[in-house]
Amino acid sequence: MTSSIGDQKAVSCPLMAKPHRQRLVNKDGRSLMQGSAPGYRETWFGALRDMWGTWLALRWRWVVLAFCGSFLLHWLLFAVLWYLLARVNGDLDVPNHDSPPPGHVLCVKHVTGFSAAFSFALETQLTIGYGTMYPNADCPTAIALLALQMLLGLMLEAFITGAFVAKFSRPQKRCGGILFSPQAVVCEVRGRRCLMFRVCNLLPRPLVDVYVSAVLYEERGDHELHQTAMEFSVDNLGSRPCPLFLSPLTFFHPLTPSSPLNNTPTNQSHFELVVFLTASQESTGSGYHKRTSYLPDEIQYGSCFTRVTSLHGKGRNKTESMRYFDTQPCSLTLPNTHTTDTLEKEHVVVQINGEGSDRVE
Repeated sequence: MTSSIGDQKAVSCPLMAKPHRQRLVNKDGRSLMQGSAPGYRETWFGALRDMWGTWLALRWRWVVLAFCGSFLLHWLLFAVLWYLLARVNGDLDVPNHDSPPPGHVLCVKHVTGFSAAFSFALETQLTIGYGTMYPNADCPTAIALLALQMLLGLMLEAFITGAFVAKFSRPQKRCGGILFSPQAVVCEVRGRRCLMFRVCNLLPRPLVDVYVSAVLYEERGDHELHQTAMEFSVDNLGSRPCPLFLSPLTFFHPLTPSSPLNNTPTNQSHFELVVFLTASQESTGSGYHKRTSYLPDEIQYGSCFTRVTSLHGKGRNKTESMRYFDTQPCSLTLPNTHTTDTLEKEHVVVQINGEGSDRVE
C-alpha cells in the first residue's frame, strides 16, 4: 500500500517528483518542457504555416541537410522540365545539333538526354556560363522556362541566405561566453539574509544595460504550476539595469517576509528558480539573452562566494573562470524570517488566573 501511494504521488507531481526530477530549464538555458502534442497532421500544418520559425528552430545538421536537399530538388525539377521540353520539341531525335534539319528550331543546343538536361539546369542556376549548351532565342518556351527557373532560384537563395544569417545571429548563440554560477548561495549581506548567484562574462567585449529577472515556479498541492516574479539587483542599483558588464557580477535577492521563497511552506521542495539575463553590445546594439535555473538542492545555505580577484591574464576560458564561482562557508546569525513567523504562529499562550506565564507549543 505504501508503494502504491508513493507511485500515485509521483504521478500527481510530475514536475519535480523524485527520484526522476524533471527540470523546466536546463542549466545551459534549454527548455525541457514540451507542450501538448497535437495530431500528426496538425504538427505538419503548423510547421508549414510558420516555416521561418520552424527553420530557425532546426538543429544545424538538419539545416545543412535541408540546404543541400533543396538545391538538389530544385535542379532535379528543372532538369525534368528541360528534358520534357526537349522531348516535346523533338530535339532528342535530332542526331546532330550543330546542323539541325531545315525548319526545326532547337530550344536548347546539345540537350540530348537527361544527364545533359540536369547539367544545363545546374549551369543556369549557378550562372557559371553556358558552353556548348545554351537556350535558343527563337524558342519562346525555352525563354519562359529559363525566366521561371531564375526567379524561383533567386527566391530559394534569398530564403536560405537569410535563414543562415538569422541562425548565426541568434541572441542565444552569442551568449556562449556568459556563465552562471552552478550553485546559488544564501548568506548575509549588510544585515539581511539574501539569496545570491554570480554571472561571469568571457566575451572579448563589454556588455551594457545588463538586466536580470527571475521567476519562481512552484508545484503546490493543487498540482498546478504557479509562477511568482522575484527581483534581483546588483549592489544598490535596485531595479535599474547594470550599466556595464566587465567583471563578474553578483546578483542578490533579500529574503524578506514578503519574499516568494518565505511564502513557500517549509516542507515544500517542489520549486525551480529560473533566471533570465538580457544585455546588449555597446558597439552594435545586438541583444544577448541567457537563462538558467536553480533547484532546491542547488542552493547552498550558509555559504558565500569568494572575493573576486584578478586572474592575471587568465580566466578567458571556461575552466579558469569557474574559479569565480568558488564558495566558502559563512555563518548565518540573523534569524530566518519564515521560521520565526512559523514558530510564533505555532505557539499559544494559555492564561491561568489572569497570568500569561505559561506557553504551550
